[in-house]
Amino acid sequence: MGNHITLPYMPQRIISLVPSQTELLFDLGLGDRIVGVTKFCSHPKEEVKQKAIIGGTKNFHFEAIEKLQPDLIIGNKEENYKEGIEQLQQSHAVWMSDIYVLEDALQMMQQLGEITATGAKAAELLNTIRSRFTALAPAAPAVSTAYFIWRKPYMVVGDNNIIDHMLVRCGFSNCFAHFTRYPEVTSEQLQQANPKLIFLSSEPYPFREKHIAEFQKLCPQALVKVVDGEMFSWYGSRLLRAPAYLESIIQEVQQELLT
Repeated sequence: MGNHITLPYMPQRIISLVPSQTELLFDLGLGDRIVGVTKFCSHPKEEVKQKAIIGGTKNFHFEAIEKLQPDLIIGNKEENYKEGIEQLQQSHAVWMSDIYVLEDALQMMQQLGEITATGAKAAELLNTIRSRFTALAPAAPAVSTAYFIWRKPYMVVGDNNIIDHMLVRCGFSNCFAHFTRYPEVTSEQLQQANPKLIFLSSEPYPFREKHIAEFQKLCPQALVKVVDGEMFSWYGSRLLRAPAYLESIIQEVQQELLT
């Protein structure tokens, strides 16, 4: 975002405005320095329950934040809202990430390690993540795929975001990549795209097995699967678990498309 922050001393009171980065901070060993999180910060489950809630990712409770007296606030350009971040920047050091591909996430980890004096742990995490993703074998040939994140209205993943990047790494060719970000699509557009594979993400809309029939009716020829959205979209330390999960999805898809 083109802003500079100055930290006169090692931050001791940290607020995280991003669920995936909250989990990363805990995994860096900073749990005792985290004073506030959002209502959507769900990992690590027990630890986040002990922290103050400062609102949502796009609806900050500014009075609650002020009471916590943070010396560092960590946000993300996509997850958070511009007006809220700009208001916080008037009084606090706000460090922002902007994630589109895996390397962005690894760079974010390195930088957070540097500014919180956890560089060695951050390096260990990112090196392991990079190694595991290097070993991930994509589906071949590529599978035409639609990835849904919302229902009523239907919203899918377009290009220029971390989910699209993960799909490509897995060999799932995003049939809506000609759209930007997270477009709304109609049933007719889905049918015209004619994907071989439809993913229904568990977040932000909580797609479940009961929704499969709805999409199967629209695209009878497609394989429809509910997937763990965190494994495709969380760009913190959850990336440690993502390659194994993505590999299992690739194998399932290849096996089911062959039968």
